[in-house]
Amino acid sequence: MKTKLGSSVAAPTASDRADNFANAFFALKHIFLPHEKHLHITADTRGRYYLETRSHSYKGRPLFFGAVISGRTHVGFHLMPLYWDATLRNRVSPKLKKHMEGKSCFNFTEAPDPALQRELIKLTSAGFTLYKRKNLL
Repeated sequence: MKTKLGSSVAAPTASDRADNFANAFFALKHIFLPHEKHLHITADTRGRYYLETRSHSYKGRPLFFGAVISGRTHVGFHLMPLYWDATLRNRVSPKLKKHMEGKSCFNFTEAPDPALQRELIKLTSAGFTLYKRKNLL
């Protein structure tokens, strides 16, 4: 692969991509860790991590809270409170919105930079507070 200046840059290998995805998965999963003790983990593998409420608060069933899913082209960070609350969604910065797909998912091909990581932590905490305030936990 050539850069604009004509120098060669090696294309990322499958191994590099796998490492980037693994780093992204770990960084994004780490965001949910402070809330694990209040939620139920329904999947915790190298490529899938799901959290839902412990109580049967939505139509007699647990309510999805969030997930980190490693796919073929990206690692997705899903945060359901964003779907439920437009005011929370409106707090998403333009920089983070570039990673957004739909109302409640962010896609990454590598670990988010520290500023985006902090923003995701704040959004997750605000979402957890929203669930708590609505007695959904």
